[in-house]
Amino acid sequence: MTDGYHISQGNEEKGPYTLEELTEMGIDLDTMVLSPGADDWQRAADLPEFFNYFEATGIIFPTEDNLAGFWWRLLAYFIDSFIITNIMSLFTSDLTAPLYKKIAENKMTTDDLPFFLQISLLNFVVFALYNAALEASPIQGSLGKRFCGLVVVDEDGRKLKYGKALIRNFSKILSQMALLLGYLSILWDDRKQAWHDKIAKTYVLVRNR
Repeated sequence: MTDGYHISQGNEEKGPYTLEELTEMGIDLDTMVLSPGADDWQRAADLPEFFNYFEATGIIFPTEDNLAGFWWRLLAYFIDSFIITNIMSLFTSDLTAPLYKKIAENKMTTDDLPFFLQISLLNFVVFALYNAALEASPIQGSLGKRFCGLVVVDEDGRKLKYGKALIRNFSKILSQMALLLGYLSILWDDRKQAWHDKIAKTYVLVRNR
């Protein structure tokens, strides 16, 4: 056991420090800390007394109270779909209009299937890149999520790096399989995670609840 806080930097142990001294030093989530009276080292992210400090730096910890539910996420999706569909129509409407007309009139044939799959894949890729870019940006989520007051964070509450955001969004193809079961799992999952959230170890949160 120890008096005051000690931290490990490299192979060197430093301290003791007060809580105020550590926060003034600007420790990060992964700093290993030995707390007063403790026998084991812990990450600063796992110590409740540092939560307010990290939240003030922009970290949003996933808790039972701020996990975003299925319906808020669905609304954000509809908003994003409206945005992306209208933007893409500016560039692809001449190509896709005949196909969508056939679909509306129930006249699509097997000859139209390859083009339909190409358009569907293009839509998926554009949507994934759009979401990934904004999730890795300072707003931490798509425009739809921004409108709904939602953000996407990693398991420690940090803003996603672009690579993790790409993994999350391209993993959505798995969530779309089996009749969208990967999305519907949000309704009963204890952490309200879709399959792609579990793969990327991410959470969708309600900001400032």
